[in-house]
Amino acid sequence: MADTRKIIIDGTEVEVDPAMTILQACEVAGIEVPRFCYHERLSIAGNCRMCLVEVVGGPPKPAASCAMQVRDLRPGPEGAPPVVKTNSPMVKKAREGVMEFLLINHPLDCPICDQGGECDLQDQAMAYGVDFSRYREPKRASEDLNLGPLVATTMTRCISCTRCVRFTTEVAGITQMGQTGRGEDSEITSYLNETLASNLQGNIIDLCPVGALTSKPYAFTARPWELTKTETIDVMDALGSNIRVDTKGREVMRILPRNHDDVNEEWISDKTRFIWDGLKRQRIDTPYIRKNGKLTKATWAEALSVAAAAMKGKKVAALVGDLAPVEAIYALKGLVEGLGGNIECRVDGAKLPAGNRGVYAGTATIADIDTAKYIQLIGTNPRDEAPVLNARIRKAWAKGAKVGLVGQPVDLTYDYAHVGTDRAALESLLGHQYGDVLDQPSIVIVGAGAINEADGEAVLSTAQKLCEATGSKLMVLHTAASRVGAMDVNAVTEGGLDAATSGAEVIYNLGADEVEIADGPFVIYQGSHGDLGAHRADVILPGAAYTEENGLFVNLEGRPQLALRAAFPPGEAKENWAILRALSAELGATLPYDSLAQLRNALIKDVPHLAMIDTVPENAVVALPEKSLGKATFRNAVKDFYLTNPIARASVLMAELSAMAKARAETPVAAE
Repeated sequence: MADTRKIIIDGTEVEVDPAMTILQACEVAGIEVPRFCYHERLSIAGNCRMCLVEVVGGPPKPAASCAMQVRDLRPGPEGAPPVVKTNSPMVKKAREGVMEFLLINHPLDCPICDQGGECDLQDQAMAYGVDFSRYREPKRASEDLNLGPLVATTMTRCISCTRCVRFTTEVAGITQMGQTGRGEDSEITSYLNETLASNLQGNIIDLCPVGALTSKPYAFTARPWELTKTETIDVMDALGSNIRVDTKGREVMRILPRNHDDVNEEWISDKTRFIWDGLKRQRIDTPYIRKNGKLTKATWAEALSVAAAAMKGKKVAALVGDLAPVEAIYALKGLVEGLGGNIECRVDGAKLPAGNRGVYAGTATIADIDTAKYIQLIGTNPRDEAPVLNARIRKAWAKGAKVGLVGQPVDLTYDYAHVGTDRAALESLLGHQYGDVLDQPSIVIVGAGAINEADGEAVLSTAQKLCEATGSKLMVLHTAASRVGAMDVNAVTEGGLDAATSGAEVIYNLGADEVEIADGPFVIYQGSHGDLGAHRADVILPGAAYTEENGLFVNLEGRPQLALRAAFPPGEAKENWAILRALSAELGATLPYDSLAQLRNALIKDVPHLAMIDTVPENAVVALPEKSLGKATFRNAVKDFYLTNPIARASVLMAELSAMAKARAETPVAAE
């Protein structure tokens, strides 16, 4: 067992790791210590002094519990465990003094502050504040920063905890925020008044313990106690971040992260956090039928009968979009295969092997990145494809891990060895002697851009060989949230997208908005937004978005997670599986379930591991057949981080962020 030390906190004896701080030891003992600057995922600053405690036998003054380790405490008389008090008169007086100092310059903004009701300063002022001030001087004021369209700043409220500076520097990997000045003149500022160039910047809103940094799009729209809170899963990328969706009435007001150490820790990307304005724009809220070349509104009965009439006796192909829950994919597969048709989920052309879960879901978990010593990236830009995963790789790099990249050179916020951009560079990796790697935990991460080319299978088999040579685990960085779940229910056709759609007279499009469908086939589109898929459709069936139905999603490591309904679909829109069930009845080939529970039972009977919610099953490794690599250079799958799916393309905010990112990427031209 690891070395431990005994410590007595408020009369309770606990045994802890000596490397722990007193504050962490207090948490083990179940004692809450107030804090403003300390955050368990950031470095220790020790500058707010709110976490003061009394160390018995130590100096006759309170100590900052966030910055003092248990190993530094002197034992009591005759070797007795050291004693710490968190509720003595000395501690109470010290904390009240700190609170009084913090409130000298803090404005009385609570009635108009967005942080009101969920503010650390309000909570601690209730416990340690006084109802008067001894200071008669005017309060200090600070100029507000322009950090961009996401984070609103009211810097007069800032208490200089530096959490935002530490997050942007350590986790997001940008160096645009810092603190200048000393004493009363100290203030948090951005370098040369730059806006933040990170797709994780929204997390500083959650980190700010006061109302200095708040959400610009959410400003002045709701109070926390008016909101209904639903714990669910994000579908903007394949990571499966755990989120909380807050609704007011029928409307989604904001999206916040939930803590899940093995998936997203407690961070989410800006697209995940601010996508909600796209949920109410360009929505399909009623069925449509194309008459004389023009889409016209219809009733459900009309739309389903036209769709059923078109499908009867015809060759049907079904396409699965990126945001579909497993239940809808399973229902669609049952419906289409019952008619003798094909179904395909790899609409981006990914050469993922059907039935080989050790490849398409990989053998590495997201948490494995934390302990990895070597990380090899192939044809991917994780900063755009999964920003939270990229922050995790950065964390491993900061601890000493080495990162290599085969593919387009991009700014990943950390240093990496760039091996090359083409297939030859990938092959050259196999020629190395890997003696030093074999006994170290290492991971090979293959991007979606590397496997959706013609030789995608060869790339995967080469990556597999590399894993074997180095003793690494494999991870495939998908860009579609529904991909692993669709592969699990085997929604694939031998030969991929072209084989599935060749000769098809009817195409059933389940929210696949990233694929162009040629003229000819009759197209039935089921989805939530009037995007590319709806423009080409002959019949439109309005479905629910990811916040509007209960659904199962499997993330890139193969972890099944449940998304729960936070709001109801608009207008006539229905749950996706229910539309397919109704259509099957219209076709006279009724699917054998009448409720979501019955559907899930059938699904779990076919694919048992989907019942293991929030667990990563052990995936068997089956070697892929050897194929020769092509000559092409690797291209990354995500061209524009902010506009990857129909919900994002409906969002005004995402369009603004995309335009800002493009402008930032253009090289500034010096004045002549």
